[in-house]
Amino acid sequence: MKTSNWLTRVKNHPLFHSFLLYSAFRAVYGIGILVVAYFFATSTDAPWWATLLIFLASMIFSRILFRTLKKISKNENETSLPLE
Repeated sequence: MKTSNWLTRVKNHPLFHSFLLYSAFRAVYGIGILVVAYFFATSTDAPWWATLLIFLASMIFSRILFRTLKKISKNENETSLPLE
């Protein structure tokens, strides 16, 4: 019984929800970047380090994108609360 209570608290914690959201985002975004980098590396005559630049730019862009998505999600959650 104590285990289910602990598990329920973990599942309902906002940090756990954030972790799941971030993990799903990174999985989908990461697969997309790998596909783009693979096609870039195999279809162009660019040097090998150009693919590293794609990964570096992707790291920066993904942080900005995720931060923006979090702000949008937070604003939607705040405005959807009923007024008391």
